[in-house]
Amino acid sequence: MKRFICFALALLLLMGGMSAYAAPLKDDDIAISAPSALLMEKCTGEVLYEKNAHERRFPASVTKVMTMLLIVEDIESGKIGLEDTVTASARAASFGGSCVYLEEGEQMSVGEMLKCIAVVSANDCAVAMAEHLSGSEQLFVDRMNARAEQLGLKDTHFTGCTGLFDDGEHYTSAYDIAVMSRELIGHELIKDYTTIWMDSIRGGEFELSNTNKLVYWYEGCTGLKTGYTSSAMYCLSATAEREGVEYIAVVMHGESIDSRNNDAMTLLNYAFANYSLCSLRPEEELPRLPVELGSEGSVGLEYGGSEFALVRKSGVQPEYAWELPESLKAPIYKGDVLGRINVTIGGERAAEIPLVAADDVPRIGFFGILGMLAKSLFAI
Repeated sequence: MKRFICFALALLLLMGGMSAYAAPLKDDDIAISAPSALLMEKCTGEVLYEKNAHERRFPASVTKVMTMLLIVEDIESGKIGLEDTVTASARAASFGGSCVYLEEGEQMSVGEMLKCIAVVSANDCAVAMAEHLSGSEQLFVDRMNARAEQLGLKDTHFTGCTGLFDDGEHYTSAYDIAVMSRELIGHELIKDYTTIWMDSIRGGEFELSNTNKLVYWYEGCTGLKTGYTSSAMYCLSATAEREGVEYIAVVMHGESIDSRNNDAMTLLNYAFANYSLCSLRPEEELPRLPVELGSEGSVGLEYGGSEFALVRKSGVQPEYAWELPESLKAPIYKGDVLGRINVTIGGERAAEIPLVAADDVPRIGFFGILGMLAKSLFAI
């Protein structure tokens, strides 16, 4: 019965989740000219605006969000290092579009290659890195699709690592781009590159200027990736952070660079003006709860659920109300939901946070009970 109650409480918490306190916009609440767009907060993954967000479209070079994600994950796992040398193949050197004009046999470090991909969307560097990591671009694309599946991206399929070619089988959606962008900016390393405005390679001989102009003139911009072809039109995954809150604005098939950038800024401006993160962790230490007939006399608690909630700005501080039993009966299993914290702001519910058992507490057997009685008698 106790396990059933715990399950029911957990289900209730999941169903309750966030209140309408951070309710998303409707399509007609804000003027976005692009046919497909989405606004997401990084920490919680909350979607604040969407417009045809699951519509499959060719993303052009925004494809490289996934390319960069795999590169960064391999760097942070230790598979490759930033100073490792990458040699350009004839195939990589043959790629046009946005590029840094690699020559066959030319060598650059992983860090330089990543910089070129992030700043100027270098197709030749993307292919060189794909071949360096997987042996061929196609094998790397297989990894891209596998990673998309791991992230639960249902409207994404890649046939290349650059986004240069639209073969009808290469597509994603505004929502899926936001999810992969969120995953990418979770690696702080990438921002060392996506926030570069101007730089150079080859000892200063070849200058780089970021294709994402928001990096230069939008406050807090952290990236992330632009894209354009005649079929994709103007695409952008724009990320920006202020006061510890970061948002992702995705725009697909914009009519021009200006309209694409204006749509992204409209979404980001709305988010920064209206929302903030609320901590779901009160300052008080979590108590230990008494346990009857257990191998331990008490059990510690841990937080379950999210660490933050996205809420509308109000200037009102959150209030925390604890719901805990006076005592528990063993056995208790690590992860059992034992109580909750109700978080309210200005009288409105922001979230309900489960409190779970930090450890197992087995029930003592017959001889254990006898031992407890003996200790009790001896103490008397």
